[in-house]
Amino acid sequence: MRTAVPLELAYRLLNHGPTTLISTAHGDRRNVMAAAWVMPLDFDPPKLAAVIAADTYTRELLSASGECVVMAPTSEQLELSYAVGSCCGREIDKFARYAIATEPASIVRAPLVRGCAAWLECRVLPEPALAERYDLFVLEVLAAFAEDRLWSGKEWRFEASGPRTIHHSKGGVFFATGERLAVPRS
Repeated sequence: MRTAVPLELAYRLLNHGPTTLISTAHGDRRNVMAAAWVMPLDFDPPKLAAVIAADTYTRELLSASGECVVMAPTSEQLELSYAVGSCCGREIDKFARYAIATEPASIVRAPLVRGCAAWLECRVLPEPALAERYDLFVLEVLAAFAEDRLWSGKEWRFEASGPRTIHHSKGGVFFATGERLAVPRS
């Protein structure tokens, strides 16, 4: 079940550097792709930086709609994450091909992929020079949610035997978020 995360804490949903899924929609078209280069950028209002290559269908839909959803998939979605990052949405309907369950977002038109650890509904902030030169988009977070069995109050609580966020290394190799460590406070 999704729980709302206050916007001032939205950065914590991605601060640990997980692989993300980015969904977009424009008109009757929609797409989802995997993206490893997404990170928090600012606190107030919360912003993300996301690299989305110029030749992708996601970029086409993002440019047309000005909005998207950035999600943190879990280890239970490992194969799905790799699959949607390995094919083009112009050629196939990824949602149909991979039987991706979705729900409507609360603000944007792009769909939420069920089963993720986090969902951040975003709008594109106009930074055409960054997009042109570096394929970099600045996204303002409009709404943020976390899976309540993984999020406790203000932070992630991943159990070793349960779903965790994933981190892409290369060519189908991922790591799961590891053990929680904390520095003792005096």
